[in-house]
Amino acid sequence: MMLKIDELYFSYNSVSILKKITFEVNYGDFLGIIGPNGSGKTTLLRNIDGILKPNKGSILIENVNQKQLTRKEIARLIGYVPQREANIFPTTVFETVLMGRKPHINWTETKEDRKIVAETLEHLNLGAFALRDINQLSGGERQKVYIARALVQQPKILLLDEPTANLDLRHQIEVLDMLLNTKNERGVTVIIAIHDLNLALKYCDKVIILNKGEVFAKGGKEVINKEIIQNVYGVKVRIIEHEGQKFIIPIKNLENTKISSTKSSTLKEDKKEI
Repeated sequence: MMLKIDELYFSYNSVSILKKITFEVNYGDFLGIIGPNGSGKTTLLRNIDGILKPNKGSILIENVNQKQLTRKEIARLIGYVPQREANIFPTTVFETVLMGRKPHINWTETKEDRKIVAETLEHLNLGAFALRDINQLSGGERQKVYIARALVQQPKILLLDEPTANLDLRHQIEVLDMLLNTKNERGVTVIIAIHDLNLALKYCDKVIILNKGEVFAKGGKEVINKEIIQNVYGVKVRIIEHEGQKFIIPIKNLENTKISSTKSSTLKEDKKEI
């Protein structure tokens, strides 16, 4: 088991954010964490990475309690790409990615560190940007650089908080294709918070649906069905299938429908449009 979270609770200033969070992630999974705004997706990722500390419960990484790991040890296991990055100082793409080697550097970088960065940039087709100022890149190009920075940590788990936010359709697909290829080629476990349910259906092999700080449903893609979408988002949808791929078409908000806070008991998959 790569990651196991058991009965995790977290609060900000006595305000409960996460409650009774329990799930497991296997080696090589591509897990999508979905749910409405404010459901706790970012907070959950930050707990997994050790940035935030749970009030109760446990996080096991390869059967080792996260509390027993140093910050450097966690960084060697987990690469985290937050939703927003602020670049104040001008740095090249190479220098930015080299920062990801920090968990492995004692005083200064070695030839091996620089080699790992160069190889990662080439592998991700970013070599041509190596000497460019990262602040001069497009949003999609910068996102790829941040993923490269996380990958040179050589982590076993890659956490990403809405990696496709504010990207155009082409860059969304490029970024998610990059993550899928990384999972397949390196065996990295990928965990992403993502809003787009259609992209979650396309790329994730497992999903967790959060609602009001709790796990509403979890499992394979089949948990993303009309009933759950209506209960969690308060939106009526159609689900159609084309060339073996499911697509969600929003119809209307159900303003008079009370959004459920209880876990779903029905986990049916819509094979065809109903």
